[in-house]
Amino acid sequence: MLDTTQGGRAANQTVLPHQDKNPLPLVAGRIGKGTVPFSSDENRDSPAVVSSPILSRRNLLKRAGLGMLSLTVLGEVGCRSTQTAQVVKPGEQQMVGSHSAGNETYGPLVDEAVGKLLSRHQDAQAQPASLVKGAQPGQLRVCFVGVENKSIEEMGDFKDDLFQRIDSRILQSQVFQSVSRRYVEAGLQQSHLRPDDLMIPNNMRTFSATMEQMQQPFDFLLFATVTSGTTRSNADYQRNYLMTLELINVHNGQADKEFAELEKKYNVSTMAKIKGMFN
Repeated sequence: MLDTTQGGRAANQTVLPHQDKNPLPLVAGRIGKGTVPFSSDENRDSPAVVSSPILSRRNLLKRAGLGMLSLTVLGEVGCRSTQTAQVVKPGEQQMVGSHSAGNETYGPLVDEAVGKLLSRHQDAQAQPASLVKGAQPGQLRVCFVGVENKSIEEMGDFKDDLFQRIDSRILQSQVFQSVSRRYVEAGLQQSHLRPDDLMIPNNMRTFSATMEQMQQPFDFLLFATVTSGTTRSNADYQRNYLMTLELINVHNGQADKEFAELEKKYNVSTMAKIKGMFN
């Protein structure tokens, strides 16, 4: 039976206050439309405030913050997984290897060592082994047998890169004519020899005869060697790179050497990195 004095509430039902002083019954754990439960007994007598969680300022700020955080994380992941590149134009600063030598090291070594060696033989007078088609009268032929790495670092693809640089510089100088690398490799393979074996007289004669059969005689053997020396100061260290070119006359055994040197510092400690920024 309903109690009409309390706005029509049923017996034993909880009544929540309403703005219009008309209590609304709480049935089956749900409240009437337009009301919200109170968080404490202190405010139980206060009028209910109609509020939507979606439009709540706190919720809006929270959602905006989560959205910004998600965009930031996705942006960082995208940048890390995407590799970019740019072409280094002539005259621009080269990238410097942080852990080992690179183009900034090997390039100057080749230019300096080859330049010194060629300039010293610019006016060399000698009888060529033979006049090969395409060679200038009096032009000596050089058999460049390869680059030997005796440094502490692995050279990777720079080994072939150095060979091509040195060989190209020799051809461009017009001082010597270089024997093609393909002939050199074929001659060594056919003679069953390695570059280190050529200093033995019998091996030298065998290799020379093989090259002559391929119509590729030569007057000089050229060896290139890369070495390094490391000086350490706690975690920081300095490495000296040395490139040596050795030119050997196969007719009389006379040898000529030229070298180029470059020093490079590797900064590991924070103090060394700060100093490096101002050098």
